[in-house]
Amino acid sequence: MGLKAKIAKIYAKRQAKKVQYWTDNALAVQAKTMKQLVSKASKTQFGKDHNFSSIKTYEEFKKNIPVQDYEGIKHYVEKVVEGEENILWPGLPLYFCKTSGTTSGVKYIPISKDSMQHHIDAAKNALLMYMHETGRAEFTEGKMIFLQGSPELDKKGKVPFGRLSGIVAHYVPNYLQKNRMPSWETNCIEDWEIKLEKIIDETIHEDMRLISGIPPWVQMYFERIEARTGKEIKDVFPNFSLFVQGGVNYKPYQPIFDKLVGKRVPTIEVYPASEGFIAFQDSQIKEGLLLNVNAGIFFEFIPADSFFEDNPPRLSLKDVELGINYVIILNTNAGLWGYNIGDTIEFVSIDPYRIIVTGRIKHFISAFGEHVIGKEVEASMIKACKECGVDVVEFTVAPQVDGGENSLPYHEWFVEFSKEPEDLEVFTKIIDDEMQSQNVYYQDLIQGNILRPIVLSQLKRDAFVEYMKSIGKLGGQNKVPRLSNDRKIADELSNFKA
Repeated sequence: MGLKAKIAKIYAKRQAKKVQYWTDNALAVQAKTMKQLVSKASKTQFGKDHNFSSIKTYEEFKKNIPVQDYEGIKHYVEKVVEGEENILWPGLPLYFCKTSGTTSGVKYIPISKDSMQHHIDAAKNALLMYMHETGRAEFTEGKMIFLQGSPELDKKGKVPFGRLSGIVAHYVPNYLQKNRMPSWETNCIEDWEIKLEKIIDETIHEDMRLISGIPPWVQMYFERIEARTGKEIKDVFPNFSLFVQGGVNYKPYQPIFDKLVGKRVPTIEVYPASEGFIAFQDSQIKEGLLLNVNAGIFFEFIPADSFFEDNPPRLSLKDVELGINYVIILNTNAGLWGYNIGDTIEFVSIDPYRIIVTGRIKHFISAFGEHVIGKEVEASMIKACKECGVDVVEFTVAPQVDGGENSLPYHEWFVEFSKEPEDLEVFTKIIDDEMQSQNVYYQDLIQGNILRPIVLSQLKRDAFVEYMKSIGKLGGQNKVPRLSNDRKIADELSNFKA
């Protein structure tokens, strides 16, 4: 073990004690965070408009601060974009994170000086907790690649803006700069396919040990390397020993990665969002991601089944329960208040508070009252793949209300295989049976002859890549929703059927 790895392990041990402290005192830390956020923002325009000076308890907090999405704060953000200070948070943001919204068009999510440090600390803690638990730090001695968006920033008024991964690229610690790949120039290439080939040129002969990125795009990186070399990834990068991933559920991708790499590589899952770094995997043994309660974010939770009611229950961390699907609400030290990022989570532990991401509150199917969520379709696909020895590149699901003259409506699954099932009907039936096991409402609709079992539409190879290319979202942080409650994506994917 080299000197850098030895120093990293010492640092990891020290940092693990700090993480353990706020983990053990999560409720107190959250209560303190709420008070600090309200106090610091009390003289902002939002604070004055929402009576922050009168807020002393969580009940008063809920009474004065509504739950809202980007549309709810857009008029405040527009003032910040125009250069006005002290609107959502004291002063001006350090950056705007530019994201694309489905209803709001382009969104500008503020990142403050206060919140930026927590993005960096959480990513660092994820690696340090891995080192502390496993004793493995050798990856610090070799090259690391981060497949991310361009770090080039534009300016909106007085504030620079860009993609989150591009902004974070400006904060890679000096001691990692010599290890980091690809080059700055390559990272700035906008065209994903040109960028990918250039990344391969730069990395293929390097001692790559840590690779980080969203699974579908890392998969493409691996597939292009395999096509170019004819080798498994373990033979191209024999010291590759850690994969840092997030953005999608990794389980459906894992069998494909195992085959591409030629062995199973340990992974660390992270849950960063433009609005804040929400959670990270702190253990290779225990399920779920550690909720990042000490990151300048005051968390709230609304049961997903009640979310669309007029006055749904709104809970702080102390009142959450295991096994319930919650919409996660953020209040942050960048000036987001009662902010619904659209994600749903479930607690798998409350001592400490660990979560899994179950989907998106807007990405579900309930065309017939079934309210199918991402967790259920992914579990069903994983089971079918395992039982049939199948590998799936990507899939998405949508309802088909019009079943034709003599047929009931159904859920249509669009699936791209890398290894096809020997019997597609058996594979499809396993999925549908598991869906009925996962969701009692879906089961009732099938048994009541309101729906017929799923219809699986096989797509040609590279269908999802071609689809993403056609809508200008190939690469970076972009991903296809696992579920849609309409046919917009489904109708486009129908052009790519095998």
